[in-house]
Amino acid sequence: MKKILVVEDDISIAEIERDFLEINGYEAYIITDGLQGMKEAVSGKYDLILLDVMLPNMDGFEICRRIRDTVDIPILMVTAKTEDIDKIRGLGLGADDYISKPFSLPEFIARVKANLSQYERLKANSPGDSKRSEIQIGSIKINPQTRMVYVDGKETECKTKEFDLLYFLMTNPEIVFSKETLYERIWGMDSVGDLKTVAVHINRLREKIEKDPANPIYIQTVWGAGYRFKI
Repeated sequence: MKKILVVEDDISIAEIERDFLEINGYEAYIITDGLQGMKEAVSGKYDLILLDVMLPNMDGFEICRRIRDTVDIPILMVTAKTEDIDKIRGLGLGADDYISKPFSLPEFIARVKANLSQYERLKANSPGDSKRSEIQIGSIKINPQTRMVYVDGKETECKTKEFDLLYFLMTNPEIVFSKETLYERIWGMDSVGDLKTVAVHINRLREKIEKDPANPIYIQTVWGAGYRFKI
């Protein structure tokens, strides 16, 4: 049974999330304090973290920033804020997805299931031989097993979904993928998701692998169609 950590200071919302998760076959544990939630998140006991933004003692952004390098599981930000800048900030800190309050319970559980399923699928498809699994196009080299990215021989840190997106594009070069297709392939969902998530991750990848992110060589926009990785 998958274990999910719910870090939410509004106990009524937290209990609704917990009850609905348990109805759908998950174990759910509630933490209402940000600092305690951060400590619990790195325990290694959980398969997914639902992380509210506004928390006492430590907000969700800071928790995400602190745990992302040590926690290789899906992190979903849950926020009442609708401003794009808050969503971009959360994704930039390593969150895999976000859910905006108020949300419907079917959408809530669909996001949880999709992120868990996609994470398991990517782990199962990870090649076993470190050296043979390396992929290089131009000055970009990635290792799917170690999840390391190198640009001109220098290691470049990529967050979980950034790496997954880069890996997918590099293993399917020259093919144009729409935002909808990328969201479905990387986040494991269809139109339920907010497609700004894809654009944010594309922009962050360009900042990390392109010499001139404003004029990308590798991750190119095909106007009206989507994105492709250029050989």
